[in-house]
Formats: sequence, C-alpha cells, structure tokens
Amino acid sequence: MATDTQHICLTEGCGKPATLKCPVCIKLKLEDAYFCSQDCFKKNWSKHKLVHDAKLKSEPHDPFPNYRYTGELRAVYPLSPRRHVPEHIMRPDYAETSIPVSEQNVRMSSTIKVLNAEEIEGMRKVCKIAREVLDIGAAAIRPGITTDEIDEIIHNATIERGAYPSPLNYYQFPKSVCTSVNEVICHGIPDKRPLKDGDIVNLDVTCYYNGFHGDMNATYCVGNVDEKGKKLINTARECLEKAIAMVKPGIRYRDFGKVIEEHAKKNGFSVVRTFSGHGINQLFHCAPNVPHYNGNKAVGIIKPGHCFTIEPMICEGGWRDEIWPDNWTAVTVDGKRSAQFEHTLLVTENGVEILTK
Repeated sequence: MATDTQHICLTEGCGKPATLKCPVCIKLKLEDAYFCSQDCFKKNWSKHKLVHDAKLKSEPHDPFPNYRYTGELRAVYPLSPRRHVPEHIMRPDYAETSIPVSEQNVRMSSTIKVLNAEEIEGMRKVCKIAREVLDIGAAAIRPGITTDEIDEIIHNATIERGAYPSPLNYYQFPKSVCTSVNEVICHGIPDKRPLKDGDIVNLDVTCYYNGFHGDMNATYCVGNVDEKGKKLINTARECLEKAIAMVKPGIRYRDFGKVIEEHAKKNGFSVVRTFSGHGINQLFHCAPNVPHYNGNKAVGIIKPGHCFTIEPMICEGGWRDEIWPDNWTAVTVDGKRSAQFEHTLLVTENGVEILTK
C-alpha cells in the first residue's frame, strides 16, 4: 500500500515503488503519474498518452510548450473545426487540395497581368465585399473576444455575400482570416486567446468572388493602447498612404520601399523585409512583387490595368522575423510589436483607384 510519500508504478502488473513523474502530465497540469523506471514509462506510453490527448482536445492549452516564444503572446489551442462553406459558393482551385496550382504555374514569371474592363469590374466587386467584411470584423474587436470568434464573424459575413474566404485552406491555412496580435507581424492563426485591453490586432481579410480575389488589412487598438502603440499604428497607416500617393504609370515597383522606410525610420520604427505586397486578380498572389524597404531589387514598371497590393509591416523594434511551429505565424525576433495596413490598388491612366477604400 502506498503511503503519503510512496507511489506505485502505473504500468499494469508492475507494482514497484515509483518516483519518476511523467513530464507531460506536469506541463499539462494533470494529476501526477508515477513510474518506477524509464523502461516502464516507455512500455506504458501508448496507453498513458491517451490521458494527455484527452486533455489537449478539451481544454485550452499551449500547443508548443517547448518553443521559445519571442514575446508574451502564446498560442491557445485546440483550434475550432474547419468552418463550412456552402456548396453553391464558387471556390478557388486550392479550396479542397490546399495547393493553388494556377499560382504555381506562373510562380517563376515576372509578367504582370494587365486587366481588361470586365476583369476590372470583377475586382471592384470583390474588393467592395472585402471592405464590408473587414469592417464587420473590426466592429467586433473588444477586450475579451477571442480571435477565433472574430474568425467566425468574418467567415459568416463572407459567406453571406456569396464569397469564399480566400485564406481558408490556402497552403493548409486553417482559418478564414489572419489575426495578428502585438508581436505577430502577419499570418496569425485565430485561436482561443481572448484579446486583452492594450493589445493591438491586425485583421487581414481576403475574399474570393466570381473568380477574383480582393485583399486588405488594418490594425486596430483593443481598449486602451499606450501612446507608442498608437504611434506605431498611425505610422504604418501613413507609410501605406505615402506609397499609394506615388502610384501612377511609369513608377518602378522598387520605388515604394524608399518612401516607406524613410517615413518609418523618421518615426523610430523599422520595416519588415521578408513579406511584400503582391499582384492580385484571379490569383491570390502573383507578379509583381512589391517590397516595402529601401534598396530592394523588385522588377517591373507600373502600367494602367495593373492590380496589386501595398501592405507595409512596421515594427517598434528590429525588423527581423521568425515563424512559430504552426508554420504560419510570423513574429518579431525581439518580441516587440508590429502593425500593418493594406489596400488592393488598380492603376489607371492618370494614377490609382483604391479598390478596397
């Protein structure tokens, strides 16, 4: 019989005194499980692991307990099940397989598509939907709401407009919107973490409607945000505005980076280099590549009929990033905050039309 200081090995038929605790049970805050030796622990692992699995499926937890996070933010799983898209809604080619074959076929091409009048009208319609959907999602932001709940709101708003949420299953992205909080630069996966007073959060919405994608994002304050956070958000917005003001036929795509980085640096911030703006039309991502930093080597001259995004990511610390073990969430290496704004733009004969305005 076990006393207050003695435990019996959990392995069936063993019965020996045990002092070794299961480390996973400790991390998951389960009742201590004791084993007499590593051999008994290994023999019993497949059965004992079911206790861990049951905990992980039912209660909020950090899915990456061994990952060294760069800041205070943590992932909170389990994720909710994949949301349903009605059969009548037109889907992009990756909706079931997760592989955008049409994009991959032109991945190495630097040719920038010039949209005709019919295609331009298609882009106007989908970008109007994206604008409406983002505004609906933004209206729900408050302390206490989870990013998963915002994902559901955005998913439903997209479906109600007869559109498909472009991020859903794009290269296996599991949700309908990217929600990037605090030190997350982009591609944050909506989960069960409630937003807190003082957070900043970016909502990145893309909708697919009648064969076209419309893409935009914005960063919002959650409750009361400190002055530096507000300045970061305002600077990111201003960087986008200054870049859009340049858009007209004849400008080089590489030229936006100089204006964006100069404004960011003037305000004490840095510009992310890993992620860029991109062409968008019937494809989610295509040529041109639109970097946001000075001295980039982007190829291409702006012409009427080009459609693309500018989406500078501005950081309060350094610009370097790393990716969480979910293979999507990009965060600042120093754990400091990042803010972003994005519009889908159409080049006209004399300048630019902001399709997601």
